[in-house]
Amino acid sequence: MSDPLAIVLLLIVAGAIGIPILVYLALGAGEGMLSLMPVRAGQRLRPWVWLLLPIALAATILIFPVIVTLGTSLMDARAASYIGFENYAWAFSGSMLGIVQNNIIWLIAFPIITVVLALAAATLFDKVKYEPLAMTIVLLPTAISFTAGSVIWTQMYSFQPAGTPQIGTFNAFLGLFGMRPVPWLIQPVVNNLSLIFIAVWLQLGIATLILSSAIKNVGTEMIEAARLDGAGEWRVFFSIVLPNILPSVLVVLTTMIIAALKVFDIVYVMTNGNFGTDVIANRLYYELFAASNLGHASAIAVILLFSALPIAFINIFQFRSEARS
Repeated sequence: MSDPLAIVLLLIVAGAIGIPILVYLALGAGEGMLSLMPVRAGQRLRPWVWLLLPIALAATILIFPVIVTLGTSLMDARAASYIGFENYAWAFSGSMLGIVQNNIIWLIAFPIITVVLALAAATLFDKVKYEPLAMTIVLLPTAISFTAGSVIWTQMYSFQPAGTPQIGTFNAFLGLFGMRPVPWLIQPVVNNLSLIFIAVWLQLGIATLILSSAIKNVGTEMIEAARLDGAGEWRVFFSIVLPNILPSVLVVLTTMIIAALKVFDIVYVMTNGNFGTDVIANRLYYELFAASNLGHASAIAVILLFSALPIAFINIFQFRSEARS
């Protein structure tokens, strides 16, 4: 057994045994201290005794790495000296501008296409008898990881020069109609849209499932009343169904926006950011592991974090407003 593997196994065993023991001892000590206090004071302090350890663990696991990353983003490549906001200036200049532009394309196209298709699928599935079968088919890609899905679609998008046999599914299909093969992963704009399509294929199932559940919770009385008044299906959908499922649409939309912000697997596996397809998360990986530039990588990580925070807060506020209603 190699030393690194032994260390990892030791840490796993220590965590599996040590953390429960630590929690038990901490709570036992806290309850012992509370028993020595007046009853009213003990009742006020008891919630904090039980919350103290989870708060400490959350601070260690979540907050501390964020603070370290913020500090490293203001340092040079080796995190040896302070250079101020130079890394952030770099992140919004030069080749990074093209990368940011690609992420903007992802942020616009991926969530909108996913939500529109999921709405259409959820609405149509709700009207057919074979809904379980249709939903199962749409959900199947969600069982595939982004990496595995990317490998599959690499073969689907495979390109050979015109006049040679095409092994890619799409180009072979085009060849049946005498059309020229398309370099799906090389041609600008087309390649970004091709990658976005894979993400939509992988995420459409879960989005459809969420929206389908929301549609089923819409009161049938209102829908039937609207139909009796002569409203068509389009009017029923836009006037009754859609307003009632807007919270669920917002959840799906914000979730897809966050996924678009941090997309990495698909780009890394299929193009590695070449041919104008690079995105921020892929560039972070390059700066950290290939260029060994801790300052650049940390600055990108901080930008991604603060870009995702507003979307996360929107979801939190939405959940709270639903709980109050």
